[in-house]
Amino acid sequence: MDILLDFAATFAAQLQKPTLAFLIGGMVIAALGSQLTIPDPIYRFIVFMLLMTIGLRAGMEIREADLASMVLPGLFALVLGLAIVAAGAAVLTRLPGLKADDGYATAGLFGAVSASSLAAAMVVLDEEGIAYEAWAPALYPFMDLPALLAAIVLAGIARQRRSPGGARADIKAIVLDSLRGSAISALLLGMALGLITQPAGVVEDFYDPMFRGLLSILMLILGMEAWARLSELAKVAHWYALYASISPIIHGLAAFALGYVAHVATGFSPGGVVLLAVMAGSSSDISGPPTLRAGIPGANPSAYIGASTSIGTPVAIAVGISLYVALAQLVFDL
Repeated sequence: MDILLDFAATFAAQLQKPTLAFLIGGMVIAALGSQLTIPDPIYRFIVFMLLMTIGLRAGMEIREADLASMVLPGLFALVLGLAIVAAGAAVLTRLPGLKADDGYATAGLFGAVSASSLAAAMVVLDEEGIAYEAWAPALYPFMDLPALLAAIVLAGIARQRRSPGGARADIKAIVLDSLRGSAISALLLGMALGLITQPAGVVEDFYDPMFRGLLSILMLILGMEAWARLSELAKVAHWYALYASISPIIHGLAAFALGYVAHVATGFSPGGVVLLAVMAGSSSDISGPPTLRAGIPGANPSAYIGASTSIGTPVAIAVGISLYVALAQLVFDL
């Protein structure tokens, strides 16, 4: 009962804060038929700025961190990415009326990580005064890359089985394309610069002051896109809507449990546990769609992108973050 009350209080509090309010605001004005649009280059610039900031902060912190303390959370992030894809594929490719390629792509997208959800969770933790390791966001690629790779490889294997003469999945090309993608490139570049240079001044004077403002605009864009994608999702099997509604919370709670193990074993912070849960409960909105579109060309984007954007991301941000914060306050007696 306490966890429900804490969740309700946290959720109500989040409604008053910009992150969730902008997301809901975007959905409302889209539902009312507003013609407001934000150009795609601005969206891409905002995503770049957020990921560069996260990468710079992580790199600066990794330089000072005890690397041994990162091993177990990093291993759990990798295991979670693979397990979410394996479980999702096992379910979605066996349900009646679903195309196998759509199931693999959807499982891959929900195994990968949403940069916007991660950034929103960091802001919430800062506002709640819940500490986390600054390197914790660097767990992103440990979960994101294996998930996307696993989905594409599984889809390739399935295609081979259906057609003995079909082409084999080129794993090396998939890895290189993922690393060269805009999201991973920005994050890894920021981490490298934070690790080998002294960017504290530019982070403090330029990147940090813009972080929350840019995030609020990104939430507005995601809200409008979520509403727009609902109509696309309605045209495909409703199993995806059900999966997108339930799986983010299941994934997040599984990650919270593993994060708690890391807390006991290595002292992983409560905030780090929440961020691990948010990453596992999110679905990729930046790196995933273009990677899966190229890696599983037979999949219908309306199924996997519609499920992620219209339902998965709002659930991960509006419900998931509040739930994990409330759970952390209860479990860790914050």
